[in-house]
Amino acid sequence: MKTITLIFGAAYGMLSVILGAFGAHALKKILSVERLESFETGVRYQMYAAFFLLIAGYILKFDTSSQKWISLLMIAGTLLFSFSIYGLSLQDYFGMNLKFLGPVTPLGGLLMIISWAMLIFYFAKNRI
Repeated sequence: MKTITLIFGAAYGMLSVILGAFGAHALKKILSVERLESFETGVRYQMYAAFFLLIAGYILKFDTSSQKWISLLMIAGTLLFSFSIYGLSLQDYFGMNLKFLGPVTPLGGLLMIISWAMLIFYFAKNRI
């Protein structure tokens, strides 16, 4: 689980840099300001998750199920949160109706919040 956490952390970080550059250059010309801001929100939170996963990957021992869930919830939450925002931001460009992704975004955010809360509990319990 440690390796998976670190791989996702690094992959999310790399992808957020790529998508951030893509948004700043290519998408700036084709998206409305509102859609571009939404896209950038997805990128920003993906980078936060990357740092979270890299730090958690080095701190946690992953010897309990709750430690594994800290990682899994952040990985899944980021996927749902950021990638649904990317889809919603680009739906007009692709000519697709992706409005069904609307409820997915807050669900992903909730999973991320739960992951943060579990990490806080871990720190408090272990006095780190």
